[in-house]
Order: sequence, then C-alpha cells, then structure tokens
Amino acid sequence: MTNSSVKGDIILVGFSDQPHLEKMIFVAVLISYLLTLVGNTVIILICSVDPKLKTPMYFFLTHLSLIDICFTTSIVPQLLWNLKGPAKTITFLGCVIQLYISLAMGSTECVLLAVMAFDRYAAVCKPLHYTAALAGVAWLSGVGNTLIQGTVTLRLPRCGHQLLHHFVCEVPSMIKLACVDIHDNEVQLFVASLVLLLLPLMLILLSYGHIAKVVIRIKSVQAWCKALGTCGSHLIVVSLFYGTITAVYIQPNSSYAHAHGKFISLFYTVVTPTLNPLIYTLRNNDVKGALRRLFHRDFT
Repeated sequence: MTNSSVKGDIILVGFSDQPHLEKMIFVAVLISYLLTLVGNTVIILICSVDPKLKTPMYFFLTHLSLIDICFTTSIVPQLLWNLKGPAKTITFLGCVIQLYISLAMGSTECVLLAVMAFDRYAAVCKPLHYTAALAGVAWLSGVGNTLIQGTVTLRLPRCGHQLLHHFVCEVPSMIKLACVDIHDNEVQLFVASLVLLLLPLMLILLSYGHIAKVVIRIKSVQAWCKALGTCGSHLIVVSLFYGTITAVYIQPNSSYAHAHGKFISLFYTVVTPTLNPLIYTLRNNDVKGALRRLFHRDFT
C-alpha cells in the first residue's frame, strides 16, 4: 500500500495477545458498562427532579455523569464487539468518531474535576456563582483540545499502517501509526497533557490546600466533618482518574506505559466511570436521601 492517505480499517490489537483474558475482560467490561449507564443515569435523574439537589455541587455532578456516559459509550461497545468476536477491526470513520468523542469527554472531565474542586472550596469557605459559565469553560476546553489534537493526529500519514496496539483509538497510540518523525507530535501531546492534566491537578491541590487552612483555623470538629463530607467523594474520584490517566498521557513512551498501558486505559475508561456514581452515592447523605424520596414517591 503506497498511498499514505489510504482510509482502510484499523486493526485494534487490544487484548488479543492475551486470549486467555479476553472472556474474563468481556464479562467485567459488560458489567461495568451496565453499572455505569444505570448509576450515572440515576444521578442525572435525581439531580434534575429533587429540589434539594439544586446546588452547584450537584449541577457539576450532573455534567460529570453525562460525560462518563458519553465517554464509556464511545469506547465500550466497540471493545465488547472486538472481545467477543474474531474480528478486531474498526472502520476508519468509526476510529475518527471514537477519537474525537473520547478525547473531548476525557479533556472536559479533567477541567470539570478542577472546577468541582473550586466548588468544594467555595462550599466550605464562600458561595460560588456563575456555575453555568464554569461548566461551559470545561466543555469548551475539552472540545477545543480535541479539535486541535485530534485533527493534527489524523493528518499524519500512515503509509498503510493499520495495526493499532490498543483497544481504543487514542492519541498516544494513534500517532505511532505514522510513517514520519512524530517527535513534534509527542511534544505537542506532552504540552497538552501539562495544560489539561497537571494544571487542573495543581488547581485541585491548591483548592484543597485553602480548604485545609480554613478548617484548621476554625479548629472545630463540626467544620472538619463538614469538610470531609464535602470533599471526600471528590478527592477519591480525582485520585482514581488522575492517578491512571497521567501514566498514559504524561509519559506515553515509558516502559511502564508500554507494559501496562492497555490495562491502565481500561481502568480510567471503564472502571472509573462505574465507581463515580457509587462513590458519590454511598458517601453522600443528600444523594441517598434523594434516592429514598424518589423511590418512596414512585412506590406510593
């Protein structure tokens, strides 16, 4: 194949090099996906209908749940298809759609988690305004990053290379299909990762640092309980998401990323969206109360 712009199907190697794990991964991914859809849909529903949840925290939580549904839906159906059957391919158009949607949702979630950390600081220290504008900034940041990174990646000549050593069309693995020097692309990916991963993470740590200073100054057990109840769930979600995604995007060529990259990606694309609604539900009395009111009303 000599035409560098040939738009043939992409072969997603995925976990086919470990066939003894494919059935187990299929069952685990299917269960996680169903839980993701149910859990996040329930959160969107109760945050929309319960008047006691009309606060900035639950406004942002609704957006996070919507992002998780879109993120997993852009990846998991194709992953399940490839795990179940002998075919390990995805059309070039399908790969483009998957790349744009998953990158947009992932980038938006990075910024949204920082916005939610700022909201947690505001909940402990002072009221937060302009919630819709802040959510809009998160979405625009994600879409803008996707249009730049996704388009630049797809414009790279592939020279007929179709074997993608991953289960999803993701920028770090897609640029490796190119038949030209990709050093500039790797630098661009690193810079984008610094802006959309480390910068929001720094803002998150800064927000929680201010929260800790305020709570310590108050020296109140009740204030400590409020801070833990307000921030605990978000801190767990941030740790799960950033702890895995940074390993893939900050150092995509590291030996650790090469050896465990697919399993790390499986965690932040499948497992984390499943755990998010469980974390926010089990650790949050407001959400549990809203669920009881919703089911009691439906039963009545």
